[in-house]
Amino acid sequence: MPVPAIETATIHHLLLVLDLVGTAVFAISGAMLGVRSRFDVFGVLMLAFVASSAGGIIRDVLIGAVPPAAISDWRYCAVALAAGGLTFVAHPLLVRLRPAIALFDAGGLALFAVAGTQKALGVGLNPLMAALLGTLTGIGGGIVRDLLVARAPVVLHRDLYAMAALLGAAVVAIGHGLHWPPVPVALSGAALCLTVRLLAIRHDWQLPVAGSPGAS
Repeated sequence: MPVPAIETATIHHLLLVLDLVGTAVFAISGAMLGVRSRFDVFGVLMLAFVASSAGGIIRDVLIGAVPPAAISDWRYCAVALAAGGLTFVAHPLLVRLRPAIALFDAGGLALFAVAGTQKALGVGLNPLMAALLGTLTGIGGGIVRDLLVARAPVVLHRDLYAMAALLGAAVVAIGHGLHWPPVPVALSGAALCLTVRLLAIRHDWQLPVAGSPGAS
């Protein structure tokens, strides 16, 4: 059954808003890491762009949406660089607002996971693969960012980060399969991801890890 034009436009505008807000949030996170790593202004801006855009670029390449929106739409780059520049200038204030930065990072994760899943569903992917691509959208920028500063990606060994993204993405995929309205479903998925992530930070929730090599 064809999707009504009004609903299609709603989904398009929702994805754009989620993507741009998430871009700004993750750009701040990337720039803060650059400042802590003593990068110069170019390095800080580069990390801001990578952290905010790498996940979306990987997703778009995998679904054939090329050139990726992050490099074909000037608004993504402008938002990333503006957020990175602001962080470079105002980082002493942002350091004092570290709890707020953690909240913004969790919010960016939720927004990107939901937007990535919606976009993957929009090109006809099955719900399972769409949820996995949504998760990759949320965590991909953080992985590339951490590799650029030569550290093990935080999302792979600390807190419930990727799992929170997967749960939020799963809500969107399930809602799509059940033909529920896209906006409430997207908001619900983002809320679940955000809640799980913040609870993991507050209570130090961790996924189990294997025992040390050679342990009996």
